[in-house]
Amino acid sequence: MKQASGFSLPVTIVILAIIYIYFSTLFVFIDGWFGLMSSPGIMNAIVFTALAIMCVMNYAFAIFTDPGSVPSTYAPNIEDANNTIHEIKRKGGDLRYCRKCSRFKPPRAHHCRICKRCVLRMDHHCVWINNCVGHANYKVFFIFVVYAVISCIYSLVLLIGSLTVDPEKDEQQNGGFSRSIYYHEGVRAMWLAEKGGNIYKHPYDIGAYENLTTVLGPSIFGWLCPVSEYIGSGLHFRTIYDEPPITSTSK
Repeated sequence: MKQASGFSLPVTIVILAIIYIYFSTLFVFIDGWFGLMSSPGIMNAIVFTALAIMCVMNYAFAIFTDPGSVPSTYAPNIEDANNTIHEIKRKGGDLRYCRKCSRFKPPRAHHCRICKRCVLRMDHHCVWINNCVGHANYKVFFIFVVYAVISCIYSLVLLIGSLTVDPEKDEQQNGGFSRSIYYHEGVRAMWLAEKGGNIYKHPYDIGAYENLTTVLGPSIFGWLCPVSEYIGSGLHFRTIYDEPPITSTSK
């Protein structure tokens, strides 16, 4: 009988996805919203880490736990009063028998063509755990899915929360450190303009559509194509102070 080998390409993809989501949530979302060294940041990091550990543990159990094989000595006892249900073939009405394994099938058991054996209470063969979901690992597989969904929702909430943080407010709370950043990053003009009661507009904010074209290209039909001949040298960029490009028209 062929046993599950454990690791495969889909399993590797899932593991890499878990690692990516975990570190992104901790060092980007939580750190960006609360700060990892703050009390809320530490609390959220602990809770999310606990969820991630439970998710990984149940995933590992689902991979390496044998879902259950039919014993070689199994034979249905039609005279057993405690077992009132005996599954039969749709055609012929005979007791279910696996010709490939050369043995009778218990109720809810099915033959897996990938594992090449009959599995007890087989639900399906899952490529993402490289194993069958059956009698012995059904619970850990289900709990893994539950923890994965909860973790993804939690990570999404933290992502949305990190996007709502006002960077200007945080920088003002940091005092002189924020003003130093303003100077070195060329944003001091915004701070000075707001201090003087003026409205400041970023010099490279040339409008929603024009901003898109600088990234995706001038033709909307090529936005989804992986080409980038339009990006230029990367040494000069259009600003709000530049003249708009002249569109040539054919006479």
